[in-house]
Amino acid sequence: MNRPAVIALLVYGVLLGMPGTGLGADGKIAKVLPHFLDQQGRHTLYPSLFERDAYQHHLRQNSKKQSGIRFDIKWKADGSKDAPFQLKVALRGSKAYRTEPYVITKEVEPKGWFGTWSKLPLTGKSFDKMGKLMAWRVTLWHKNEQLDEQTSFLWTKLITSENNED
Repeated sequence: MNRPAVIALLVYGVLLGMPGTGLGADGKIAKVLPHFLDQQGRHTLYPSLFERDAYQHHLRQNSKKQSGIRFDIKWKADGSKDAPFQLKVALRGSKAYRTEPYVITKEVEPKGWFGTWSKLPLTGKSFDKMGKLMAWRVTLWHKNEQLDEQTSFLWTKLITSENNED
């Protein structure tokens, strides 16, 4: 085989092996960090992971100081980018966990090779109506196709216990 044909085959092979070259979209939720917010909308007082964790513990212990919750979600998407993606956070709280979960939806667009952080807050009357957060589920969508999900440990337990009581 001549040299240009070998190079063309190598390039073709590399392109076929690259993520995102298929027909559908591909996406992954890498990390979900639920953070309580204080009355000023802060999740930490200082830019330190240790301080953030300590302040989150303080807010968990003092629910009257909470003004909401924010989900910081790191996600990545490859493939078809002809329409925006959607992140959905479904929440079950102590005041209404047997009814339909409260859902926060946000249209997002991928940025960069290493993923994107998106923030989805729940504050005000909606946060008060939910009560104490019991479980959550985060899903990544492209058009009408669910690409990935992450759930808290109790999400499955609450759904299972609901179905067993019927």
